[in-house]
Amino acid sequence: MIKENLEMVEANIQSACKRAGRDRSEVTLIAVSKTKPVSDIREAMACGIKVFGENKVQEIRDKTAEITEPLSWHMIGHLQANKVKYLPGVACMIHSVDNVKLADEIEKQAAKHDIVMDVLVEVNMAHEDTKFGISPDEAADFVKEISVNKHINIRGLMTIAPYTENPESNRVYFKGLRELKDKINAMNISGVHMDTLSMGMTGDYEVAIEEGATFVRVGTGIFGERNYSK
Repeated sequence: MIKENLEMVEANIQSACKRAGRDRSEVTLIAVSKTKPVSDIREAMACGIKVFGENKVQEIRDKTAEITEPLSWHMIGHLQANKVKYLPGVACMIHSVDNVKLADEIEKQAAKHDIVMDVLVEVNMAHEDTKFGISPDEAADFVKEISVNKHINIRGLMTIAPYTENPESNRVYFKGLRELKDKINAMNISGVHMDTLSMGMTGDYEVAIEEGATFVRVGTGIFGERNYSK
């Protein structure tokens, strides 16, 4: 099932790139493996997938302890500052930076390991109370504030659009995130040149690609529905 699902997702990505006049190489598929067993991840790896996303620090630690092959692991879920210490050397990028305390802790832990951590600023484009993220109006000031950290590389922005039956309804949020990235880049903040937009999930990644996504985060569309009762 995973092989067939991946073939369909790949075909959809290629079609969306073609419609948008983009090169397929501009879009990276992140296979979101949260709650899924290592056997499913290995099945995806056998199909050539090398980039995986996890929502919980403990899960990413457990899975990277078992899977030692060279993969790119992305921390895409809400992150508490006290868990950051487990991520250097494990996650290649953190997608969910949305407060100064968290950014400062990433700086501290990255400095300890003498690395620069790639991060994305999470923006709550739809102003949903149930979601984390900086308000779009505050994003530029927030980027400026955390840009002083020398061990953080602000690569771009991330958003989680509303769940919807109609992917077109999320186009406005994806377009808005791209415009926000361009606006912040135009500010020429020292040390900040953002090239990354993490947006679009199983239900709407094609629209996100049409609006400029460079990372799409697909879980259910690859691995099937999740069982949260385990």
